[in-house]
Amino acid sequence: MLTQHQHQLPPPSPRPTTPTAAAGKDNGSRTTKISVILTVSFFSLLFILTLSSSSSSPNSSSSSSARVRPDPRLFPARRPTFSKIPSDPAPPSVAYLITGSKGDSGRILRLLYAVYHPKNRYLLHLDPSAAPAERERLALAVESVPVFRAAQNVDVIGKPDFAYRRGSSPVAATLHGASLLLKLSKNWDWFVRLGAADYPLVTQDDLLHIFSYLPKGLNFVSHSNYIGWKESRRLKPIIVDPGLYLAEKSYMFHATQRRPLPTSFKLFTGSSFSFLSRNFVEHCILGTDNLPRILLMYFSNTMSSITSYFPTVLCNSPQFNRTVINQDLQYKILDQSFRQEPRALNSTDFNAMIRSGAAFATEFQPDDPVLDRIDSDVLGRSPGEIVPGGWCLGDPANGTCSVWGDANVLRPGKGAARLEKRIVEMLSNGRFRSQQCIFE
Repeated sequence: MLTQHQHQLPPPSPRPTTPTAAAGKDNGSRTTKISVILTVSFFSLLFILTLSSSSSSPNSSSSSSARVRPDPRLFPARRPTFSKIPSDPAPPSVAYLITGSKGDSGRILRLLYAVYHPKNRYLLHLDPSAAPAERERLALAVESVPVFRAAQNVDVIGKPDFAYRRGSSPVAATLHGASLLLKLSKNWDWFVRLGAADYPLVTQDDLLHIFSYLPKGLNFVSHSNYIGWKESRRLKPIIVDPGLYLAEKSYMFHATQRRPLPTSFKLFTGSSFSFLSRNFVEHCILGTDNLPRILLMYFSNTMSSITSYFPTVLCNSPQFNRTVINQDLQYKILDQSFRQEPRALNSTDFNAMIRSGAAFATEFQPDDPVLDRIDSDVLGRSPGEIVPGGWCLGDPANGTCSVWGDANVLRPGKGAARLEKRIVEMLSNGRFRSQQCIFE
């Protein structure tokens, strides 16, 4: 199930250069300023055109999965019954964008197995550093799994986007993936972006069971309006991310000028991981409010903008700033450097990450032994198999998920109790809706 997505974009502008000759310092400085201004304007237009083309027109090369009815064993047609009031609400659906780079196809497939559920929607993305053959192998591997074919809910992006981790292109790639998921399905309720280094700490039955009791408009996003060191290192410097306009990987350009902080909106920072509601995703991509596009223009030339874009849009939008829970439900341990990036987790962290009650954890090294322990002790997943759930009716000796039942049937376990405890503790605090995100 390989999906091609192409856009007609304007040709790239000339790459700006910084002045080097002492005699031409003033002239070079003016040239650099003009180049940066043109670059900002060009990238802003590029972002808007990209989002418009992604969201408005259907693709003629999309996977046949959109035209095939899912297997009725997973989604039986039920007649309404009035003899019994259901004890549990209907399970929600989560749309996952799972991303990786060269050599990550195996990790992406393993992560897909670990977070799979027939009710969810999945979009897999290997960036251009991966060879086309690797992308084709990933698509063929997805096509070979019977339940993926039956549920018709897994797709692979055929034309990938560059995403420089320290640049602004991850925001463009994330919004592109979210717009495709909006086009592929009308039924999901939350959007989650996962990287190849992430892994779940609960089953999808656990997650969907707990989230079925939550309002679907909630957004779980870590955020803070304390900028601190990020002001000088991330927000004031001006960068040009080549992932936005070049077909091949290149060096990131750093301008010599710095810009003041904005006064028409407040800046917020957070983490790159979040649970975003469908309403908010539609607001960013399809909404009539111009704020998401204004912030998109601002962050197009900002370092590590993926950690700031969504918190800033949420907290500056009156219709959404009261839906934000200041927690992303991800376990991580930040290193001690000024960058404060997650360090690699291992077996010594296992007990702490499980006790945390988080839904996901990051970062993991490829095939680290702690992943096998999470599979066996937490998820109940056998190697090369999908995490079993209430929809799996087969014999464990012959493949628990080889026979399918109703995907609306959940079988939550201990992970649901841990996640429930964490969310209850979070919501029982009267300050769970951080006041710093609510302002007039």
